[in-house]
Parts: sequence; C-alpha cells; structure tokens
Amino acid sequence: MRDAAAVAAAPKITPKVSSEDWIMRAVLVGIALYLTISILLPLYALLSKSFKNADGVFVGLANYVSFFSTPALFWSIENSLTVTLLCCVIVVTLAFIYAYALTRTCIPFKALFKGVALLPILMPSLLPAIALVYLFGNQGIIKDWLFGYEIYGPIGIVMGECFYVFPHVLTIMLIAMANSDARLYEASDALGASKIKTFFTVTLPSVRYGVVSAFFVCFTLVITDFGVPKVVGGKYNVLATDIYKQVVGRQDFEMGAVVSMVLLLPALFAFAADRIVQRRQVALLSARAVPFQPKKNNAMDMTMLAFCCLIGLIMVSILGMACFASFAKFWPYDLTLSLKHYNFDLMDGGSWSAYWNSLELAAWTAVIGTAMVFTGAYLVEKSKGFHSGRTAMQLLCMIPMAVPGLVLGLAYVFFFNAPGNPLGFIYHTMPILVICTVTHFYTVSHLTAVTALKQLDGEFESVSQSLKVPFYKTFFRITVPVCMPAILDISMYLFVNAMTTVSAVVFLYSPDTALASVAILNMDDAGDVAPAAAMGMMIVGTAAAVRLVHAGLTRGILSRTQAWRKR
Repeated sequence: MRDAAAVAAAPKITPKVSSEDWIMRAVLVGIALYLTISILLPLYALLSKSFKNADGVFVGLANYVSFFSTPALFWSIENSLTVTLLCCVIVVTLAFIYAYALTRTCIPFKALFKGVALLPILMPSLLPAIALVYLFGNQGIIKDWLFGYEIYGPIGIVMGECFYVFPHVLTIMLIAMANSDARLYEASDALGASKIKTFFTVTLPSVRYGVVSAFFVCFTLVITDFGVPKVVGGKYNVLATDIYKQVVGRQDFEMGAVVSMVLLLPALFAFAADRIVQRRQVALLSARAVPFQPKKNNAMDMTMLAFCCLIGLIMVSILGMACFASFAKFWPYDLTLSLKHYNFDLMDGGSWSAYWNSLELAAWTAVIGTAMVFTGAYLVEKSKGFHSGRTAMQLLCMIPMAVPGLVLGLAYVFFFNAPGNPLGFIYHTMPILVICTVTHFYTVSHLTAVTALKQLDGEFESVSQSLKVPFYKTFFRITVPVCMPAILDISMYLFVNAMTTVSAVVFLYSPDTALASVAILNMDDAGDVAPAAAMGMMIVGTAAAVRLVHAGLTRGILSRTQAWRKR
C-alpha cells in the first residue's frame, strides 16, 4: 500500500521532445492539414449545400423532402440497390470459383489466367460498356443472345459492372485463399471427410472473412460507379447518374448535393463493415499456419480449367471488341480497318490534348502522391510520441475510401468555387485535378505503405537515434530502399487510376484541362462511339505500356536495393 501510494505521488516524467521530433510532427500536421482541406472541408461544403436553396438560404430538410417525394428520384435508390446486390452475388460467386481454381487446383497457365482476369483494371469503366453496345446493342454482332431483351437498362449495367469489378474482387479472394491453413486439410483427410464436407467445413470457414470483405468492396464499387450506367443505363436511373443529371443536365446543384449525401450513406456503411471484417480476418490467422499445396485431381483440374478458359474468353472478347470497334471504318456496314477514329481533333468532345493532359495528370499524381503518402505513413508508423495526432492522422487517411468519386468531385465544386475561398484560384486547373485524384486514391496507397513499414523492425530507428544519426538519413538510406517494392507499387497504382478515373474529375476539368477519360464520355454523348472506344484503347495501351516499363524498372531497382534479402 505504501509503495503504491509512493508511486502515485511520484511526479510524472514527460519524455523530452527533441528538435527532430518537432520537425516530424510539423510535417505530419502539414499532411493532416492537406487532408483536412482536400476531404473534410469539401464534404462539409457539400453537406451544407444540401440544406440550402438556390439563393443560398437555409431551408432545413426541404431538399430531402423534395427528393423522397419525387418518385423518379426515389426509385433510383431501389434501382441502385437492385443492380448492386445482383452484381455482388454474381461477381463474388464467379471470383470465388476463379480464385479457387488458381490456388487450390493444378491447372496449367495460372499466371496467364491471372493476368487476363486483371485486364479490366487498365481501362476506364466506360470502355467495357461501349464494347457491350457493339456486342449486344441494336446493331451488335450477338444481340440475339439476349433473347429479345435490350442491353440498355439493368441487364447492361449488371453485365458491365460484373466485368469492371471482377479483378478487384478476385484480388481479395486470392489473398484470402492464399492465407488458408493447410493443416486443416490434412486433418480433414486423416479423419476421412469427403471433398464436399471438407469444402463446407474447412474451405468456406477459412475464407469467410475474405468473402464478406469482397462482397462489401464489390458493393461500394458498383453502387458508386458512374461510367457503366452512363453508357448502357438508358432510362434506368441509378444514384450515380442522377447526380450527373442534376448537376450537368438541370443545373440543380442543391438536389445534386442531396443525391450525393444519399449515395454517401451506403458507401459509408459498406466501408465500415469492411473495416470490421478485415480486423477479424487478421485475428483468425496464426503464426503456425502452413500454406496449402494443391494435389492433382484430373476431373477437378479439367473442370476448373474449362471455367477459367470461359471467363478468360469473355474478358478478352470484350477488350477485343472495343479494340476492333476503334479500327472499324463504319460499323456495321464497312468493317475495313482504319485509323480515322484516332483523329481525335476532328471529334466533338475529344482531342489529342485531352490524352496528353491525362498523361500529365497521371505523372504528377504518381510522383506527388507517392511522396506524400509514403512520408505520411512513415510518420504515423515510425515517429515517437504524439499519439493523439498520429491517431487522428490515421483516421483522416481512411476517410477518402468511403467517399465516392462523384461525391468528392461535386464537393470540390462547392468548396473551391465558393466566393471568398482563398484557394479558389486553383479551380479548373491541373493542380485541383491532381489534388482530387491523390485524395480519391489516398487510402489504398496509405494502407500499402503502412503494411510495408510494419515489416520493418523499429530497432533501425532506435539504433540510429542512439548513434545520433538524423532521422532523415535513416529514412533515405534504410527505410526507402527496404520499402522500395511497396513505393513502386503505390506509384503504379496512382498512375493507372489517374489515367482511368472519370467520376472524381468530371465536374472539375476546364477546356484547357480536359482529360482522356472525360473525352470518352463526351464523345459517347455526341454519338462518336467509335472514337470514344479509340480513346479508351489509348488509355489501355498507355497503362499497359507503363506497367511493362514499370515492371522492367522495378526488376532493375530491386536487384540493387533488395540484394540483402538473398542469402
């Protein structure tokens, strides 16, 4: 009792904050200030706009009452949920089987099948929708396969979204199945359980969190996507296209803000549920888990090979259709090959300058975004003290993932274009496009960097500090080289997404900063569908070429910076 009282009475020792700690905290606060300006304040501007009328007068919930009392707008919620849930069921099922084939069977060409399945990542969501029009539209080559139904409407949206989100869901499934414990299968075999019983008692339980996480990721991507329903949605309205119609078509910014807030709710719910599931998934795995090694089973291997061939054929066919449409002279009457659709300067809504602007945006986003994201993740993970600030920074980094691109873009309009905003000078310029794109894809990049930094022992910083080596020397000489694989992956992720994004920038470009992905949208609206497909193929070709160059550079850099990993 006496000792406890003495401890309680002892003065609390506060660690001394060095000058380096102050510098690191200042940089951390600077990045947090950037995120506050680029995500929190625009969302506040959007929320406040939804409670005002066209004259800027506060009207309470009047706009929301108007929204829910207008059947055409209210039905968009039902339509969005219907196609989204249908897509989730289809894609999660197909991706599960595909991932099972790649991880639990002995089929050949696994790398090829994985590469083919990831092709949709390289293209904007508008492009597969355009390809579906050429396949199943009124003049499509296989329109009879729809048995009299038309592609414009829920059928087209579901088909396009399934193609678009498949690689994202497949990636989660592959990770979930790669982390399964092989000892459970050995125990099941030893107990004489059948293959079906093993599947339901071992396979499904071991990947259930991955399946649930994939479902919520699919839900968020589909319900917030704008490209596919814009091209093949027809008169079937969904929330994402309603925002565009309210803002661009009717110039009703207040109702656009209301629809944005309504769209934000399911995205926030899916994001929160996904985060909870991911935390539980980490707790499921133990340090003694053994990777599963599949055994040959001719019947199962042939069945899975046929399934992968079918999915791969669909992927290649849709991309091949878009490519052929971009070269066909006059669909469907003159199918000779021509480059006339690539003369974008003669098309309404498109130009070669849009393509070069996209390259500039992608390059700036990759360079600035990678530097900012990795520095912020390093300060959150490796700096000492300042726990409240680091926790707040971590929370700020998670917010962008829950905000749909259209919502973020419209929030930027209300915030940066507001009278009296000192940052208004960047509105309709390239910097605001870079800021919006970096912010939109900040969370995934941040999580990638944090995951890499967690693998780095904290003793590096402790030893450097004891030897009085400045923290920035440790950062550039040890942390950056060791984490170079993750840094290169982040830069590639930001570059490709900056090339393909539409929703986040569709409200922010000017005639001088028009982008290739937006040009696809404008040319499709103007009826120049083939040139829109040609611009889409330029994005695919560029993303694929940069990814190949990136792979080559990565191999060379890693051979120099990662030689220490080899024994």
